[in-house]
Amino acid sequence: MFNAEVYAERRNRLRAKMSSGLILLPGNREASMNYPANTYHFRQDSNFLYYFGLDHPDLAAIIDVDEGKDILFGNDLTMDDIIWMGPQALIKDRALSVGVNHTQPFNDIKDYLSAAIAKGRKIHLLPQYRAMTILQLESLLAVRHDEFNRFVSEELIMAVVDMRSVKDHHEIEEIEKAVDIAYDMHTTAMKMAMPGLIEREIAGTVEGISLSRGGPVSFPVILSVDGQTLHNHYHGNVLETGRMMVTDAGAETTMHYASDITRTVPVGGKFNQRQRDIYEIVLGTIVNSTRAIKPGTYYKEVHLLAAKTIASGLIDLGLMKGDVDEIVSQGAHALFFPHGLGHMLGLDVHDMEGLGENFVGYDKTVQRSDQFGLAFLRLARELQSGFVLTNEPGLYFIPALIDQWRSEGKFMDFINYDKVEGFKDFGGIRIEDDILVTTDGCRVLGKPIPKSIDDIEAIMGG
Repeated sequence: MFNAEVYAERRNRLRAKMSSGLILLPGNREASMNYPANTYHFRQDSNFLYYFGLDHPDLAAIIDVDEGKDILFGNDLTMDDIIWMGPQALIKDRALSVGVNHTQPFNDIKDYLSAAIAKGRKIHLLPQYRAMTILQLESLLAVRHDEFNRFVSEELIMAVVDMRSVKDHHEIEEIEKAVDIAYDMHTTAMKMAMPGLIEREIAGTVEGISLSRGGPVSFPVILSVDGQTLHNHYHGNVLETGRMMVTDAGAETTMHYASDITRTVPVGGKFNQRQRDIYEIVLGTIVNSTRAIKPGTYYKEVHLLAAKTIASGLIDLGLMKGDVDEIVSQGAHALFFPHGLGHMLGLDVHDMEGLGENFVGYDKTVQRSDQFGLAFLRLARELQSGFVLTNEPGLYFIPALIDQWRSEGKFMDFINYDKVEGFKDFGGIRIEDDILVTTDGCRVLGKPIPKSIDDIEAIMGG
């Protein structure tokens, strides 16, 4: 945890952003895998962590906007619990460690909320993503699940997004720790990417590195020679020379801050000419787009710059044709680059996405496009100093999409389908860094992870 003052200051700032009422923040509970006592690794709710910092199940908290106090609800453990789990801190001591002076048994929260509702006080809730939490809140608030959303507060969502979007120095240090763990994960994957290995051997090793450094991976490892599938969690392919291996993986620190890094390498350690040609386009795209990241710039514009860089490179290879600006404005490039350039990063790998992607990545000055590809952009809004985001351009040859567009006669003036046919066995390439927006530009976080052709070949050859 951070110091108690950090959490107290965050709660006070949140309180100042709200008009009135009670902010209810439920923590997560244990989730069973296949029978009650066999649970998944516990992961606390990120908003609860941000404001209360306690990484334990079966807690809930109230921030009272009107009375200026915070209350932690939870139960001390019984002797049966201690026998299985060892000694645990008392609820009052846990509360003090994060600057909270008021505690009550967990079941008291229902009466507290009932009394507030009876007085006409507003209860503010964030959107929930776990069914068991929604069921618990139904009981606490005495409502049916189809009435639950009336407590979800846009005022609270906007206040939380405003606060969590700008990372303080404590958070940046944690994210850099996560990136440095990812350095070991990705350089290990590079060295292992040799013919004859099965993908799961590398994916398992990568995940184990994260676990050995104190936290789980920040999302299920994506590792595949079939990189044309954007989120490929199948790890059963045997590596063969001539294929490219995409590894998209990140770590969580012990405080649950995330990294999200992607590298693509040639199986066997040497790029052939076709691989070099495509890789250099993506490498040039991440270099150009990173240079464009600074406060006051809209990330949508950075995305469009990336799209133009990719389209220009494909024109040089004869895979596309025509005017670059026209290609991108009409969306023809999305055959090869069908996803958004990046997303916010922090306590969540897609930071705050559970609060609503449009609240996090968009605002009143920029709206989501309905154009294929551009519609998938998670982050489009104006960048501010203190934002941490991912920059992850990619170039893919998706056979089913190529066949569909060609059969429909789409963008025949821009796409050289005859030449594209020869790349349907290629797969895909994606390169991703984690970026801090600074006062006058940006900084790539963490120890530099090899991404130039020379650096990748050197580390794989070593």
